[in-house]
Amino acid sequence: MGLMNARKLVKKRKKFRWSNRDYKVRTMKLKEKSDPLKRSWQAKGIVISKFQKEAAQPNSAMRKCCKVQLVKNGKQVGAFIPGNLAQKFVDEHDEVIIERIGGKQGRAKGDIRGIRFQVIKVNDQPLHRLVQGKIEKGRR
Repeated sequence: MGLMNARKLVKKRKKFRWSNRDYKVRTMKLKEKSDPLKRSWQAKGIVISKFQKEAAQPNSAMRKCCKVQLVKNGKQVGAFIPGNLAQKFVDEHDEVIIERIGGKQGRAKGDIRGIRFQVIKVNDQPLHRLVQGKIEKGRR
């Protein structure tokens, strides 16, 4: 390291920061570009189909999920249906509102692999209220 080496060290550090994945993703805003909700908290979509996903080890359960096509950009995402027997209230062609589940670093949460969203409303009725039996499902 010479006496006049500071400029060269700064330049070298700038160059090699691009090999750091976190820096690259943050600088090029890759997460926002690949995000189906486009940085919003919630999104409206239409249910295409319902399916069950097997829970990851060591659990053994069939998690109830549905495939949702977003209204804003037409992308299809998988969404978890929370609540005991809640899948009865979600039918095909229903309008649902989904939100992020909130796993670590935007990834899937718990033992449901690949599912990053959950259903919170069905036809403008809160899903947890439908499950509790407080209200009936609205017609569309």
